[in-house]
Amino acid sequence: MALFPPQPSIAQPIPPIPQQPVASASAGLAPEDLNKARQLADRIRARFAQTLVGQDNLREALIVTMVAGGHMLIESVPGLAKTTAAQTLATSVSGSFKRVQCTPDLMPSDLVGTQVFDFSTQRFSTQIGPIHANFVLLDEINRSNAKTQSAMLEAMAEGATTIGGERIELPKPFMVIATENPIEEEGTFNLPEAQMDRFTMKAVMTYPTADEERQMLAMLTRRGSDTVNPSLLQGDTLSLADVEFLRAAARRVHVSDAIMGYAVDIAATSRGAGSHPISGLSANVRLGASPRASIALIRVGQAAALLAGRDYVIPEDIRMFAHEILRHRILLTFEALADGMTSDQIVDSVVATVPVP
Repeated sequence: MALFPPQPSIAQPIPPIPQQPVASASAGLAPEDLNKARQLADRIRARFAQTLVGQDNLREALIVTMVAGGHMLIESVPGLAKTTAAQTLATSVSGSFKRVQCTPDLMPSDLVGTQVFDFSTQRFSTQIGPIHANFVLLDEINRSNAKTQSAMLEAMAEGATTIGGERIELPKPFMVIATENPIEEEGTFNLPEAQMDRFTMKAVMTYPTADEERQMLAMLTRRGSDTVNPSLLQGDTLSLADVEFLRAAARRVHVSDAIMGYAVDIAATSRGAGSHPISGLSANVRLGASPRASIALIRVGQAAALLAGRDYVIPEDIRMFAHEILRHRILLTFEALADGMTSDQIVDSVVATVPVP
């Protein structure tokens, strides 16, 4: 009998497979990537300079929304170049572009597509609608009925549509730019909260100054036409690969835990919570910003930092577009509306209350 009987062999632990390190801001974004991103953005701005006078905030919001991979809603009274601004961004990229003029009789099949029976083959064939494009302009979206507006939810949230039980992926990149007129009531349908929440930003255009309006008239006189012909614009357009590069680069911009907490605190404060709750907010706010708002704050902050030539997000990147991100996600009470209060005033108080990290 052996003094020390053999012990059963114990399987040696398999050394863990070395994981590829997550691309950090310094490793994921080289100086060449930052320079390329700024050059691509400058090319888009150069095309805007040929079609739009003033409205710098709208231009930057459109570019940042595209880089962040979101959708944009533009609101203004008639005649402030909402459609021109949307068309300029869409035609700055050499992708497919479709424009849909929304009307009360527009049906979901007119937008998404439908199945058509082919008598020659005795089969149904799928005909896709205009929403299957890289850039889709929904002009006067609030003129479409609720059923058609609901058909846009799947496309905007999931990047796909369903036609006759068949799921069809939308092309990438995909971006919806919608416009609406706030003063018309006849023949319009208010966008539901679920639809509004799908838009990353909501920009509100204001009247140009007298000097900007004179510049606009001078530009139209030189051009000789009141409409914009994209083929006559100077400067190269971006390729779809360029847009995908910008979006991928923006996702690699570093976001610290303090910045994430700052974005969450802003969204939570609009709901009556947060680290510094606003006294009496419930009397004015019926519904605060959803978690989509904090996601949008981070994604837009990453895009703004990238276009500014930085590989990290600072609080100013979050605050820069706070109004555009939050104004359509905050619903006021009837008492606040009767007092003439606006959601922008609520955003002002939220941004002023939340401490900056």
